[in-house]
Amino acid sequence: SSALCVLPPGFVESSCHSRIFWMKLNKLLLQGKFFQLEINDPYAGPVPLDEKLASRCGYVLSEDVWGNPVFRASVLGCHVANEADELFSLTVNIKVSSFSSMRAAVTYTYPMYCSYSSWASREIVCEENYMEVSVRTDVPAVSNDYTVAWMSALPETQNVAYQLWQLMFVSPSGRKTITVSDAAKLGYSFNNTLSRVYLRAPYHTNESDVSVVSGVNMNMVTSTSMYRQRWLLLLIDTTVSCPVGGISFTDMTLTWTVPSVIPTLVVQESTFLSKTILMGVDGQVIVHPEEKNYLLEHNETHIRITVPIGAKGGKLKSSISDGVYGVIYSIDLFLEHTWTDADWQTTKYTVIKSITTPFMPQIPTITNNTLPEERLFNVAFGHFLPDVFLVAIAIGNVPFTLREAQHHGFKIYETPFSNGTKGFVLEVSFDDPYVLKEYVNRNETKYTLLVNYSISVGPEMTPYYHSAEVECVIADIELPEAVGYCDEENLYLVIPTFGLHQYWNLYLGSKPLNRHVALTNGYLAATNSTHLILQIPLFATGVTYEEVSFQKIKARFDVALRKVRTMETLQMFSVRCNFNSSAFIICHPDGTIMISAQMKTIPAIDMSKTKLRDSSCKPREYNEEHAFFKFHVTTCGTSVRFEGDHIIYENEISYEKETLPGQSIPTITRDPDYRLTVLCYYRAKETLVLGPFASDPSTSPPFGSGTMVPRSNTAVYRRIRQALNVVSRVSKDESFMEFYEPNVAIIKRPVEPVFLEVEMKDESPDAELYLENCWVTGSLDFNSTPRWNITVDG
Repeated sequence: SSALCVLPPGFVESSCHSRIFWMKLNKLLLQGKFFQLEINDPYAGPVPLDEKLASRCGYVLSEDVWGNPVFRASVLGCHVANEADELFSLTVNIKVSSFSSMRAAVTYTYPMYCSYSSWASREIVCEENYMEVSVRTDVPAVSNDYTVAWMSALPETQNVAYQLWQLMFVSPSGRKTITVSDAAKLGYSFNNTLSRVYLRAPYHTNESDVSVVSGVNMNMVTSTSMYRQRWLLLLIDTTVSCPVGGISFTDMTLTWTVPSVIPTLVVQESTFLSKTILMGVDGQVIVHPEEKNYLLEHNETHIRITVPIGAKGGKLKSSISDGVYGVIYSIDLFLEHTWTDADWQTTKYTVIKSITTPFMPQIPTITNNTLPEERLFNVAFGHFLPDVFLVAIAIGNVPFTLREAQHHGFKIYETPFSNGTKGFVLEVSFDDPYVLKEYVNRNETKYTLLVNYSISVGPEMTPYYHSAEVECVIADIELPEAVGYCDEENLYLVIPTFGLHQYWNLYLGSKPLNRHVALTNGYLAATNSTHLILQIPLFATGVTYEEVSFQKIKARFDVALRKVRTMETLQMFSVRCNFNSSAFIICHPDGTIMISAQMKTIPAIDMSKTKLRDSSCKPREYNEEHAFFKFHVTTCGTSVRFEGDHIIYENEISYEKETLPGQSIPTITRDPDYRLTVLCYYRAKETLVLGPFASDPSTSPPFGSGTMVPRSNTAVYRRIRQALNVVSRVSKDESFMEFYEPNVAIIKRPVEPVFLEVEMKDESPDAELYLENCWVTGSLDFNSTPRWNITVDG
């Protein structure tokens, strides 16, 4: 059941153009509802509109480019009331319901009126779903210029029933003559009015043919309408031909091409004369197409309409295809071409065409308007048509609704662009926890914003997703500066703790300077809220000695500031000071040993007479209590041995005693018996470097560690020095059962043990054997250098 109601204001608008009723419904008043159209038959009542009825009776139900339902009807439609071929009326019922079954529908009755008197001799309408030709019944008269089609029709006239119309179709499959009622069953509509005959045909019937005219596909129905009444025989050419192609697209334009001259409609082409060509959009004639950027051009063969994609009058619509965003452009065009020729006098040819472009991908762009000085990401995402809406975002893979995003502190707003599109602007602070931060280069931070947009596209609200990554690198990290100072025995470095372990670490050479290394090396480390304070003893591991002289040391301590990930050295923190030291041993990486020896003996020693194992190695400088030696580990009788992972170089400082004159044995001397053993320890894996100090302290080999051990051997020296019968042999193994022959070269590796046997042959009861030193020389002279110690001091 349905109720008749008054039309809501603005629901329906209608007009007449080129003998066509145009009716448009407002889609806003149909939201969430269903509607149907009924055609009011003046005699039989309402008739539901369906596709078959529409194409046979001259009706079109479609949508305009904005989605408003559009109904068009020919004034020669089946249910149109016709008054003298000048006044036409048609009543439509619009049924609206909230249910798809159309129950409880509201019915609005809408009458339409058109007046049209300027009929041309022949009028052809090419609609979306039908072709229609109407001709005055008095033309064309059978002329002397019989065409093949007219000639072939003549024999059939004998079979035309009295006072009855028949239709004869000519197609590639042959000729077919049928009654009007039979033609209606095939989808055709034929009738006559006071002064006209019309034929309406759907596209692509069995009786139609497709031909190519000037490159455009044309659907053609060749027909003759025949009528006989006593002495009158009417043969009326009701051939109709309409374009079904002629549409082409580029990225920027769409082009619609229609032939200027259609041979089946113009028999005598030489008499053809084009009179007027009009174009229209959405049912309205465009008087000056160029003002709207449309291009209407024509020549002897073609009429061409070119429309820029996006031009006013049409509609751009967003769409998604295979997950890609794009647009589709639609426009409703019509073309009206009026011409004359010898046969037909005047023909008005109207084509109505709804054109929609293929899907055109429009990959959205990310515009980075980030403001580094404000530490603010500003990202514009576009360009989109107005039918696109931002639904949600994800920052750093954390999803937010728009409300949640605004509450969190993200700023999101739309921005219009000059071409009618819009974009979505997102503002995020660099300091937001969801922004990725990475320390790069020396003093820069790379801020990375990862965004995932969730978009709703078109009236269908199709979801679309797009991800973007925006980076900004700014110099916002201040590299720390260290302060160094010294006291009498220590070097100090004060280093800011900002960024420590987050951006950079401290390194001592190639090793991280952590608490364990500090304790192992004898450093003291203390921290407060802002700084790390390192105390480094003068003779601790890691100290570099730039200059060493008698009782003076110029020392330096270096710490490298390196990036956490790449280990790139950013800064070298150094402290260097001069120290006065009375006693020290420094083992240089290149194997140079520097010793400031303090020898306090009673009585005092003449420091000028001190020496190393090689008596030619004298002090470089000295005073009453100190002697300064500088020598290389390969000279001055220095011995070498291996202990664990260390190489130990050893020498000793002694002196030449002065003896008192006398004949007695033992020798009389006033000098005390004093020796100073000097040891330098190097890690076995470190390589001694030759030459001056290395220029890069971060890669320099470390100094060795040294020690001096004073040893008093007075008891040994007190013994009477005299020639003793001592024999030594070298055993082949620890069993001392088999010995090497004398004067035979014995080859041993540096770490391989040597088994010595020393025997005193004297039988004197007062003689005792002490093994003090044992060494190897390169010649038979046991005082020659260089020499390699096997045992030292027993």
